[in-house]
Parts: sequence; structure tokens; C-alpha cells
Amino acid sequence: MFSLALGAFLATLSLLVNSGVHAAPTTYLTERAPSGSKRYGYVQVSPTQEHITGNSWWTDYQAVSYTIQSKRGSRAQFATMVSVCNGVGVQVIVDAVVNHMAGIDSGSGVAGHSFTHYNYPGTYAPTDFHYCGTPNNAIVDWNSEFQIETCQLANLADLNTESEKVRARLAAHLNDLLSLGVGGFRIDAAKHIAPASLLNILSRLSRKVYVTQEVVDTNGVYMNKHKDAGDVQVFGYAYALKAAFLDSGIAGLSDLNSRGWPDSRLANVFVTNHDTERGGSSLSYTSGNNVYTLAHVFSLSYPYGTPTVHSGYAFSYSDQGAPNGNHGTCTANGPSGGWECQHRWTVIVNMVKFNNQVGSAALNNVQKGNSQQLAYGRGSAGHVAINNADSAWTVTLSTNLANGKYCDVVRGSKGGNRCNGPSITVKNRSFKVTIPPRQAMAIHVGAQLL
Repeated sequence: MFSLALGAFLATLSLLVNSGVHAAPTTYLTERAPSGSKRYGYVQVSPTQEHITGNSWWTDYQAVSYTIQSKRGSRAQFATMVSVCNGVGVQVIVDAVVNHMAGIDSGSGVAGHSFTHYNYPGTYAPTDFHYCGTPNNAIVDWNSEFQIETCQLANLADLNTESEKVRARLAAHLNDLLSLGVGGFRIDAAKHIAPASLLNILSRLSRKVYVTQEVVDTNGVYMNKHKDAGDVQVFGYAYALKAAFLDSGIAGLSDLNSRGWPDSRLANVFVTNHDTERGGSSLSYTSGNNVYTLAHVFSLSYPYGTPTVHSGYAFSYSDQGAPNGNHGTCTANGPSGGWECQHRWTVIVNMVKFNNQVGSAALNNVQKGNSQQLAYGRGSAGHVAINNADSAWTVTLSTNLANGKYCDVVRGSKGGNRCNGPSITVKNRSFKVTIPPRQAMAIHVGAQLL
């Protein structure tokens, strides 16, 4: 299990479980976590560049300069964290602010650099920004590709990413981070950068890294436009999980590969992230009836996309910044100091191991009970059943798993050659199980008893 004390650089934490193969020319994925391990493949950290002052979480996304200094720590502290993560086989993804600078008229950044909205001394001048001709340079027509890519999002000064100077400066910043051992980038607001411009910037990277892009899009148009630049975050996936687990039923999730989203190899999926959990468009740690955990059981077992686990903190209003001086702290299995530490919840940890164990094994033996009950296998490596109903589900399931006894890794773990929770016996390629209300079961070859 990934269990580092990550220190000051985590306003929120996202962990990619593994990576697949992405053949796009400017996006590269490194080796997935070792088969059978509990390891997360990557940890995504908050933006590292100098940003405006203030405690709200969103100040991180209002860039002032490319000095690696944020409210979470210094360049040296960040470099140390990257080195420690890399030392245990976990690569670091930086949430990179490429589309824009700050969204206020003037001020000073956390490293002391002063600025005005379109003038960042030593970094950018007013000629380095887009001016799209709308009132206040704001996006007025959300159906206009031109406005989406050149007007300002939430008043954030929109960089002219068609300019050679801007492209070179952004690439230099990303390469500076790579020089510290960073293993990839999440491109913030990628939807608002012309795909050709983003491809040009990424083509200048000094080495091959993982790239995932924030493209908030439900009809697929912009996701498809950006698929050559890297993995695309599929927001519709999170919306679909919320609708299924809270309303329409999880049985319908068995068709996720046919919803017009990007190919699974190009998709980065999540149950929630730092934006959607605040806006209420996805499930969150406050979702009742165990559905948040059950949704992670699904996300970490169903073969669509590269899954991300968001690990954040408790908040009572949407702008609230991170607790404990922006330092993330966790106990062995869960919350500490205001942090929810979802990446250490036992069920999620065990399902990360499930995900690594089954790899790319195909979906099979799909079986449904009522609308809130769904079971399926993953090749001959694993099997899952989720009961999101209010009554128990007793069912006999066909499986490709070999005969034997397996530990249910949702309701327990394997320790040595015994289970500290329920065990399930496969005989003649089937097994009978009773799943309590709002619970799940999962077995895999790594949890088989000898």
C-alpha cells in the first residue's frame, strides 16, 4: 500500500491506480503497478507554481509565476517529496496550470512576485494573452469553440498558447518539473486550450511521461478533440455513477463501454474529484448508505479507463481550504487532522490490489439481480458482486476462477493463509454468496488460500 507522509504539497490528493498503453505520439505511460501489489501507480499533487495568496483551495489555480513555491512548501521540499515517492515506485503527477494566469486585477503571489491581470514581470506581458472580443473577455457562447479556447474562464487571464513565446515558456516550466523527477501532468482546463497548441507544448517535453487532461464534456466532442494529447478525464463517468448509485440503478452500468466516451485506453475515470465533490455533480465522502465506497468497488473492478482515487479533506463550504496548515496527515487506515484519507480506506486499498491483480482481463459472466444488483468476472483472475439494494442478495454466480477458497477482500483481507473476514468457495466454476444490503464482495487469484 502506498503509505507515504506526503507533507505540504497535498491540498487534495489523487492517486492513479495503474496505467494502460496509450499510443498517442505525445503521451506516454510508464509501467503499471506490479501485478498483485496494493501500490498506486501515481500520486497527483496540487499545482506547484507560485499562485495568488489566500486560503481557499482554488487559489492554487491562479498562477503568478513559474517559481516552484506554493502555500504548501518550497522547491526543495517538493523535490524531496518527489524523490521519496519515486523511491518506493510511485510516480508524481503535477496538476499543471497551462491555460491561464490569475483572475484578479492585481496582487502578489506567495513567493512575493507582484502582478496585474495581464502583466507578470519577468514572465508575461499583455501581448501574451488572448483577447476574444466579448465583454470582459468572458465566454458568452458555450457552443463556440473559438470562445471556449480563447476567452477567459472565470476571469482567468487566458494565455495565447498559439504564441511561440508562450509555448516555449510553458514547456520550460514543465521540463523544469521533469528535472525534479516528476512522472506526469494533469493539464488543468485542457478543454480551453486548442488541441494543436497543447500538442505543440507537450511535444517539447524532455522525456516520456503520463498526461491526463481535464476536459469537462459530456457529449464527447471535446474529449475526442483532445485524445491525441493524452488521456482524457471522463466527467460523464462520475455523473453516471452518481445517477446509478443514488437513483436509476447500478445494473445499467454494465454498458459503460458503449456510451460514446473515449476508448478505455484513453480514458481517466474517477468517482469524484476536488471540483465535482464541491459542486454536487458526483458522489462524495458525505454520500450516505455506503454508496461512495461501493462506487469505488465498481470503479476499481470494472474494465473501463484508468481509475483515479481522490483523497481529500472534510469541508463545510465549497471554498474551504485544506486543514492542518495544508499538510495531509493520515492514520494507517483512515482520517486524521481533517483529512478523509480515502486512499487508505481498507476496502479501497484492497480493491486497488484487485485492480492490479486482474490487469486487462476481459469482462465476463455479467449477472444482474434487481436494478441495484450487479455481478461480473474479470477473465480468470477475479469476480465482483455489488448489492446497492436495501435487502440482502443471495445468488449463485458463474465464474472463470479456478476451484478453491478465496478471501472476500471487500469485507476482509487475506493474512498469511487465512481470511480475517468471509471466505468464498468456488466449485465447478460457480459459487453461492449472500451479500448484505449496501455491501459488495470481491475475490481474486491473489486472495486464494493455498
